[in-house]
Amino acid sequence: MSQEHDFEPIRGLPSDLPEGETILWQGEPDWIMMARRVFRVDWVALYFVLLMVWRVFDAVNGGQSIGQAVTAALWVAPIGIVGLAILGGLAFLNSRTTVYTLTNHRLVMRFGAALTKAINIPFKIIESAAVNQKADGSGDIAIQLVKPNKISVILLWPHARPGFISQPQPSLRCLKDAGQAAAILGEALRAAHDQASAQVTASRTEETVTSATKPAKDKAAAKRGKTAGVGPSPALA
Repeated sequence: MSQEHDFEPIRGLPSDLPEGETILWQGEPDWIMMARRVFRVDWVALYFVLLMVWRVFDAVNGGQSIGQAVTAALWVAPIGIVGLAILGGLAFLNSRTTVYTLTNHRLVMRFGAALTKAINIPFKIIESAAVNQKADGSGDIAIQLVKPNKISVILLWPHARPGFISQPQPSLRCLKDAGQAAAILGEALRAAHDQASAQVTASRTEETVTSATKPAKDKAAAKRGKTAGVGPSPALA
């Protein structure tokens, strides 16, 4: 397990960073929060508790003693414990194998226990980002992609915003300090947007200068041609 991702040149990244790209932040989901908020272990535990209570009341109404009813209900407990252990194990594996990496050019999501996936999301296809922060500072960060860009929710799960199926939103789930990560991401997106805007402005300025210079060059060329045409015609042989 500890050697599962030893092939990575940089933790969380499938290859070395290109020149000029730097890591701004790295993080991973908290497995306990993932167990509760993604795999819903609280609700599953409540279901088995209610099931045991119902079995006690049903057995008492059927004429059994309280002791017999409780004994009958306790047979549900091992099933519930196994189910909760499986869900907790899935949450632990997902947290252990997930790394979110934010650079000055992109967001990289590496996850997967059985089949490792690394999803690169360049800033140029990110339309916006939204943070869902809880009172304790933890939370999720959802990424809205520029249409028609889309990543399958099956490929993303559980790192996708719940309820968004037709236009899935990649999400950084169950972060302990979602506010800090959101601030870094927001600043990086603004910087990338400003750089892209500056490049577009420079390109348009260059096109304007070229367009303004071209008529002057054409006029100068026409003038030279007209001047060259004035003068005695060459004698015919």
